[in-house]
Amino acid sequence: MSKLRIIALTALLAAPAGFLAAQPLRGHPNLQKARLALNNADKWISASQEANEAVWKDEGGHGQKAKALIQQAKVQLEAAADWVNHHH
Repeated sequence: MSKLRIIALTALLAAPAGFLAAQPLRGHPNLQKARLALNNADKWISASQEANEAVWKDEGGHGQKAKALIQQAKVQLEAAADWVNHHH
């Protein structure tokens, strides 16, 4: 499968998941912007990993660790929005 097909398929599958995950952030525009920034960071790290694959392989594990931390940050954004929604 070509890289373009993999990217297109990943985007197609991730779009609904991203939409559902963003629902707790409804009404929290700053948290929504933070989530978008995290999504972009994750995307650019993936692009870097793909570009560097032949040279540095896994970037010493640092790219993957950064992506894991981004995922943790997304969970915390949702928890923050949920907390505000229940204490507002």
